[in-house]
Amino acid sequence: MTIKKTTQRQGFKTNEFIVYPAHGVGQILAIEEQEVAGAKLELFVISFIKDKMTLRVPTAKIVTVGMRKLAEAPLVKKALETLKGRARVKRTMWSRRAQEYEAKINSGDIVAIAEVVRDLFRSDSQPEQSYSERQLYEAALDRLSREIAAVQKVTETEAVKEIEASLAKGPRRGPKPAEEADAVEEEAA
Repeated sequence: MTIKKTTQRQGFKTNEFIVYPAHGVGQILAIEEQEVAGAKLELFVISFIKDKMTLRVPTAKIVTVGMRKLAEAPLVKKALETLKGRARVKRTMWSRRAQEYEAKINSGDIVAIAEVVRDLFRSDSQPEQSYSERQLYEAALDRLSREIAAVQKVTETEAVKEIEASLAKGPRRGPKPAEEADAVEEEAA
């Protein structure tokens, strides 16, 4: 019986931080047994502090729901590198793109989430975002920063600064060089 339980738990332990695709980073508070419809069920009790939410997930279902351990450092590095890439915006209707972004955010895949952050990022010199673009950007940024913060053991604010620094290194993020030169001349005058 003990072998079955540890297999079902997939190596997850109490107090460990995990990623639950639909909700982001959570912490396993306990592993408890409950009787449901006459059957004993082992459950992970997962707390999502930021959402003030506690979830009970049957240990047998964690693979199905896509729960995973926090990303390893090399994968976080890959996600941060992704942010420096060129934004890829398909020429499809916004509703279709929004669905794709939503699916990437809820996939729990840190690199896919980084792609959403990269594609929806707007620097100060770029046009305003629509409300729904901003909502998706914020959701993706929140998921990404929470995981990076948990992996690197830093605050979410520090993680956001690191994400923004990577975004700033991307192509065409600021004013064009000619505009910068004009701005410098105006300041000197």
